[in-house]
This record gives sequence, structure tokens and C-alpha cells, in this order.
Amino acid sequence: MPREKGRKVVATNRKARHDYAILDTYEAGIVLTGTEVKSLRMGRASLVDAFGQERDGEIYLHQLHIPEYTQGTWTNHDPRRTRKLLMHRTEIQKLLGKLTESGLTLIPLSLYFSDGWAKVELGLARGKKSYDKRQDLATRDANREIQRALGRRNKGIE
Repeated sequence: MPREKGRKVVATNRKARHDYAILDTYEAGIVLTGTEVKSLRMGRASLVDAFGQERDGEIYLHQLHIPEYTQGTWTNHDPRRTRKLLMHRTEIQKLLGKLTESGLTLIPLSLYFSDGWAKVELGLARGKKSYDKRQDLATRDANREIQRALGRRNKGIE
């Protein structure tokens, strides 16, 4: 069977960009069992409560929810188990140096297959205050109105 090409997105964490200011992004492989891969290939995963954390010089992903594989037997996995992330040693050291800053956390932004390998896009993030969230919404609405007005003007409606 030929290896699949390209990028197939399984899950995205849309709420992360609303709740956090993303300072930097990283790509990491993820250690999975067989039934987890099958469940992901069916497009089933949730990144909502997930976060990354360091343990023994490695990065682990906590609270990533991959539901049990429906045709699985007694070999099925625990849906919320801690999963190890695969990154280069230098990347991990750089990331750990940044994580020691106060207020920074590591959150998954998307989970996808890249050329057949399961990958996760991680964001180094700082939490937003409620007034920052309101300001972002107001800016987005203003930009949308500007684009609408320009579109009408170009079509000759106004």
C-alpha cells in the first residue's frame, strides 16, 4: 500500500487562539498505540483541555482526548492517557528555557497526519485577559465591515 502524501488535519483547537496569545509554534511527533492511530484516522480527537508539560527532560501531552476505537477489543487504549511528544533535543532545551518564564504554557493548536505520520502543532502561549479578547473581537468585526464596504464599493452598489 503506498504511503499517503500531504497533510490531513484531524482536529484543531480553535478556542486556543481566542483564549491565548500565541508567541511561537512548534511541530512535534506523537507516540501513539495502534488503536489510537485508527481512531485518529477516523477523524476523532479533542484538543480542548490538552496541555504540554515537561517531565524528566521530555515533553508530554496531557488530557488529549482520543476516543476508543469502535472495532477495538481488549487492546483498546485509555482515551485521556499522557502521550510523549517527539522533538529534537535542542528544540526541547530551547522550549524548556522559554517555559520557565512566568505565565507561559504549551498548548496544542492542531493534530494532523503529515505524510502518514501523526504530528501535533504546539503553541507557546500566554493567557489573554478578558479585555484583550473583547478588543480582538472588536478589531475583527471592524475589519469585516471594512471588507464589506470595499466589496460594495468595487461592485458599484454604493
